[in-house]
Amino acid sequence: MQRTEVIVVGLGAMGSATCFQLAARGVPVIGIDQYPPPHPWGSTHGETRITRLAIGEGREYVPLVRRSHEIWPQLGEGLITRAGFLVIGDRSGGFLRQTREVAHEHEIEHEDLDADELRARFPMWAVGERTEAFYEPGAGYLRPELAVSTQLSLARSHGASLRLGERVLGWEAPAAGGVRVRTGSDLYEADQLVLCAGAWIGDLFPEGRDLFAIYRQLIIWFPIREGYPQLRDMPTYVVDLGGEPGEFTHLHCIYGFPAIDGPDGGVKLGAETYEQTVQPDGRQHPATTAEAARVYENCVAPHLPWLGREPVRSASCLYTCTRDSRFLIDRHPEHEAVLIVSPCSGHGFKHSPAIGEAVAQWVSGHHPDIDLSAFSLAQALRT
Repeated sequence: MQRTEVIVVGLGAMGSATCFQLAARGVPVIGIDQYPPPHPWGSTHGETRITRLAIGEGREYVPLVRRSHEIWPQLGEGLITRAGFLVIGDRSGGFLRQTREVAHEHEIEHEDLDADELRARFPMWAVGERTEAFYEPGAGYLRPELAVSTQLSLARSHGASLRLGERVLGWEAPAAGGVRVRTGSDLYEADQLVLCAGAWIGDLFPEGRDLFAIYRQLIIWFPIREGYPQLRDMPTYVVDLGGEPGEFTHLHCIYGFPAIDGPDGGVKLGAETYEQTVQPDGRQHPATTAEAARVYENCVAPHLPWLGREPVRSASCLYTCTRDSRFLIDRHPEHEAVLIVSPCSGHGFKHSPAIGEAVAQWVSGHHPDIDLSAFSLAQALRT
């Protein structure tokens, strides 16, 4: 049996950040993951993630992403690229309006573009007369695998003990206090436990299983037919496809990135779907031929005609969503020694350094610098 002050289960976006922030504060910590991270079986992979300050999902996220933008450069080089960011949609679209409102409220540098301005600045887009756009020049993209490996390396350098490829079989919180975590290899004791298990959170927090839904999402790299220089220099983007979100739906949209892999590497695009829930199984489930064709016809051809039909490659990732698409960051309802830091509803990675910092402050007995009350269990239960 091994003893420490804090155990962190799950070392993806939130877990790696929390582990590093705890270790950097001198808190003895053991991090556990059933796979050696970064790995492609959960939610923290795919080579790029969008980051932006104007968060159309809600103004409560802005302090998190602003602090994260301060932390990323401190962790190392190459984690953040300021390529800019576009929201494209119908002029009456809710996400476009909310993004603009948040930008004005928080004085975030941006431009509002009409259809003609969008065509002139970014000619790769097929634009209708009612289309408008929001452009944030200071936004861009992140490197998730590098971020995870960097923070785990830093955590080790500060004394964290990492148990990789070790599956957690269960945990308990004895009446006498503290926690015990049992894996396939060992038994651990700690004063506190932080659960950052992403799509596996239901196995470790079964009392909250009805609060979550897990969806397989596809990311596809479509080939470049023309305009490589412009596609290489384009910003990241979200295209609001309209319609009312479903019960667990983050946003009905497509999103994507510049052509960062050269003229033959394709352009990465994500098309979010919420038709059927899944369970994590430690495998990749890339797009079928039929799925890729459907994404092309419905999402690529109407909006990005410079891209070709046959994918260069594809991959899957998992969204673990709450009913209002908020995060869940709170103490376990029955065990004060256990903190739940999951799920992130498909839009959490850009906030992860600040969440790791706030959780480390909380676990260390300090009031977090950033208010996390919007992500409480009580809030999740109200939806």
